[in-house]
Amino acid sequence: MTVTLVWTLWILAALVVIGLYLSWTASRLDRLHSRIDAARAALDAQLLRRASVAQELATSGVLDPASSIVLYEAAHAARQAEEEQREVAESELSQALRAVFEDPRQVEEVREAPGGDAAASELAEAVRRVPMARRFHNDAVGSARRLREHRKVRWFRLAGHAPFPLAFEMDDEPPAALVERTA
Repeated sequence: MTVTLVWTLWILAALVVIGLYLSWTASRLDRLHSRIDAARAALDAQLLRRASVAQELATSGVLDPASSIVLYEAAHAARQAEEEQREVAESELSQALRAVFEDPRQVEEVREAPGGDAAASELAEAVRRVPMARRFHNDAVGSARRLREHRKVRWFRLAGHAPFPLAFEMDDEPPAALVERTA
C-alpha cells in the first residue's frame, strides 16, 4: 500500500469516529428533550391535580367562606393561567394554600367535616407531589442545558431547532400543617 492510501484510510476512519460521536451526542440531546417533554407533562398533570383538588375543597363547604373564596380564586387562576403567567399563578396558589392551612386547627376542622378527611388527604398528596414533579423537570432541563452549552453542540448545531429549555420556577412549599399529619 502506498503512503497516500494509508493516510486516506486513517483520515476516513477518524471522520467516521467523529461522525459516530456527533451522532451519539445528537441522540443523547434528543433523548434529553424527550425527557423534558415527559417531565413537563407530568408536572402539568400534578399542577392541574393540585388546583382541581383545591377547587373541590373550596366548593365543598367544609372551609369557612373567606378561606373558600381565597382558595377557589387562587386555584381557578392557576387552572386558567396562560403559559407566560403560569409560574406566578401556581406560586399564588401555593401561598393561598399556606394561608388557608397555616393553622393546624383549620386542618383538623376540615378533616372532621363529612368527607373532609378524604379531601384533606387528597390535597396533601397533591401538594406533596408538585415539588417532586418540578424537581424532575428542572433536573432534566439542567442536563439538557449543560449539554447544549458544549462547543461541539453549538458548532455542529446538534440541537436543531429545539427551543432552549427553561426551568419551571415557582413557590411550591406545601402547607406544613396539611402535610405533617399524612407524612
